[in-house]
Amino acid sequence: MIDAMDKAAGLTPGNPVFEARRLRPEFVQGTELCRLSVLTPQHGLGLETGLRIALARRIAALNADEILIADYDAQLAEHDQSGHLLALSQGAGDLDEPLATIARHVDLVTSTPSKAAASDIARLTEAGLDIPQIVALSELIAFVNFQTRVATGLRLMRAS
Repeated sequence: MIDAMDKAAGLTPGNPVFEARRLRPEFVQGTELCRLSVLTPQHGLGLETGLRIALARRIAALNADEILIADYDAQLAEHDQSGHLLALSQGAGDLDEPLATIARHVDLVTSTPSKAAASDIARLTEAGLDIPQIVALSELIAFVNFQTRVATGLRLMRAS
């Protein structure tokens, strides 16, 4: 089975890196289950799938990962055609609340995580997010940043 990480890294069965990943099936399965849980959870907590995919696309763009940008563009086209989520996904900053605060937080944690502070969490609360939503947002940010780094590493290994 080819998972999303294989697709992002350009791995196919028979490729040595693809086969090496299968030596640790718990990591392959765990990564895929994590991806599904942050992008399409059973309980969205008010952070709907279209929003999650738009944020994932934004994070991929901040990491300059063209392959993941294209993947998230395709997913967003399937889930949401609204202009505000498209603008969010493409890096817009002039958004209505709470999207403006969410976008600022995503950008901060992705680009300069060492500058994030408790006051940034307070801003999310002030914008109307509750604690479960902030945790879900944090999980999404963490996963997509992880995904871009692992996919980049796998691509480098594939190219060797």
